[in-house]
Amino acid sequence: MTMESTSTDRPAPLSDAPRLQARNSAAFWTATGLSRGHEVIRRRGFVAVDGDERAGQRILIQEPDLDPGETAELSELTRRAAGPVTVEDPFGSTDLGHLAMRTWQMPIMLRLPGPVAAPALDVTRVRLPEDLRAAEQVVIEGFGLDSFEPYRPGELFPTALVEHPGVDVFLASIDGTVAGAGVSVVADGVASHYWIATSSAFRSRGVGRAVMLGALADATDIPATLTASKLGRPLYESLGYTVAAPSTWWSAPSAPSATA
Repeated sequence: MTMESTSTDRPAPLSDAPRLQARNSAAFWTATGLSRGHEVIRRRGFVAVDGDERAGQRILIQEPDLDPGETAELSELTRRAAGPVTVEDPFGSTDLGHLAMRTWQMPIMLRLPGPVAAPALDVTRVRLPEDLRAAEQVVIEGFGLDSFEPYRPGELFPTALVEHPGVDVFLASIDGTVAGAGVSVVADGVASHYWIATSSAFRSRGVGRAVMLGALADATDIPATLTASKLGRPLYESLGYTVAAPSTWWSAPSAPSATA
């Protein structure tokens, strides 16, 4: 999976969005897992990052037609997870109902290549270790990542993460104070965005929009995807994203067990 920017002459149709998101998510979580020293398991139908009791396990479905062997292996991986488990299925086609996991759906959104406005706030690409620490603290707070508390510097965003080609972390500031953060990943000619977070002290001040505009500034010539929360969807629609398909998510706070 090549993590580099490549212009495309053909606009990506909405029907391509689940596969584009699947590949980008796999690129992001592979880079994250490798930077943390965790095992990355690659199969035709899924990519799994097997983390520790705090980072947990992340599984990214890559194809809509997992075979019985892949489903069985995926299920076994979740049962032996050391911490929380999250499975992301952009195709919504893998049934994990036999595992005791919570499930919900969020929309995959697609933005076609095109210009973006300049952010109204100061947005910078992270270069220094202290800025990366600031970004991860905003994300931990903004997403309520309790498994990363008490805080350990460099655990969520190791320094090695931003050394992976195509992975960038952005910070938005107000009057010199860090107000928001987010991650941008460009892989195989597609951009996507993760962990777009705003500090509780600066909510409703356009911070998320600024982070997104800063991240999109260098990716206006390629399609962009993301998976949107209910609260985030209006922002992304205002930035030119269109809902393409529902993505199914499964999670458990610890290793799930099979149900009868």
